[in-house]
Amino acid sequence: MITGALIVLILAALGMPLFAVIAAIALLGFHAAGYDLIAVAVEYYRLSDRPGLIAIPMFTLAGYLLGESGTPTRLVRLSMALLGWLPGGLAIVAIVACAFFTAFTGASGMTIVAIGAFLYPALVKAKYPENYSLGLVTSSGSLGLLFAPSLPLILYGFVAGQLGTTPPVTIRDLFLAGLMPGGLMILVLSLHAMWVGRQLPRVASRFDTGELWAAVKDAIWELPLPVIVLGGIYSGKFAASEAAAVTVLYVFIVTILIKKEIKFQKLPDLMAEAMRLVGAILIILGAAGALSNWLVDQEVPNHLFDFSRQYVHSAGMFLLLLNAVLLLVGMFIDIFSAIVILTPLLVPVAVAYGIHPVHFGIVMLANLQIGYFMPPAGMDLFIAAYRFKMNILTLARACVPFFLLVGLALLIITWVPWLSLALL
Repeated sequence: MITGALIVLILAALGMPLFAVIAAIALLGFHAAGYDLIAVAVEYYRLSDRPGLIAIPMFTLAGYLLGESGTPTRLVRLSMALLGWLPGGLAIVAIVACAFFTAFTGASGMTIVAIGAFLYPALVKAKYPENYSLGLVTSSGSLGLLFAPSLPLILYGFVAGQLGTTPPVTIRDLFLAGLMPGGLMILVLSLHAMWVGRQLPRVASRFDTGELWAAVKDAIWELPLPVIVLGGIYSGKFAASEAAAVTVLYVFIVTILIKKEIKFQKLPDLMAEAMRLVGAILIILGAAGALSNWLVDQEVPNHLFDFSRQYVHSAGMFLLLLNAVLLLVGMFIDIFSAIVILTPLLVPVAVAYGIHPVHFGIVMLANLQIGYFMPPAGMDLFIAAYRFKMNILTLARACVPFFLLVGLALLIITWVPWLSLALL
């Protein structure tokens, strides 16, 4: 067992894929416990029997279609018409447009590439400081991960929902729970944007109803999307998987048949790219499910709670320490892997401390989304460095103020569960 664990650690250090590391740990654990190793393969088979899982590939494909269409440009125009007249209006437009786009694509890196490409030059041209512009576009890319139908929200709901917690975790509750915490982060960054842009020329001298109406007409096909997703689920007409199917059908019709912004010839490549992401998630999910079963069988969450309560005597202190750990995890591990690995391990501990599992999920996802742009190793820093041809250290310095601002919002979200639970 010890020799096997050392071999796995060496292979992981040499770059073995994460899903293989997780599966190897599960295999070693089951072998040491005397179980048949077929238990790991069975977990992959069980994935096909989970109806809520279909929401992940459906929303992923919808996000990729939106990303390749003219939706980013139309969202920016609509945001500009609504908010451009405010002090710091262009920066607020960047924040709101990036958050909305990330919510539907589920990928902050795609937002940086798709929207940041024209927002960053626009911010610099409008006389915003270059460091501020770089930090804003890089950090705003992950803001939408708390809003429906974000893939991390769905994935956490799927994994935590299998744990049988009391109260239970549902995707419907998570979609509601993320609204106010995500809104708080946007508000904090928007107030800072108004302060930075208080003396800069405004994009528009006044609120222009004519431009707003033109922008609404331009984005008329995108505007029903939140109604389809949220309205369908909360009215009881759709389950999350059904809402995902309706969404991808709607986006397909709009982008390909009505707007004709995506050619049929390009559709197979887009679908293949989207499904590669889904395949990576499913491979990790199956391996993590097997590891989770072994952890539960060995009562690891219970032992972890017994150990932690010797030193951590309150739910608040547990969450504070958890913030530090998750921020580090978010820097080095992608959010999908972190969710499927840590959720089965940490949710039972959080529930034992009396923390609502939905609130815990929002805190967890908020930490992981900040880790995406947290210096020095956040994934979005490298994506932005490649996209804007900037030195990684320059970007890291530019993101520090935004890390502090969103970190303040994170502390409020952590210690005020009402923000996550009031709408449930």
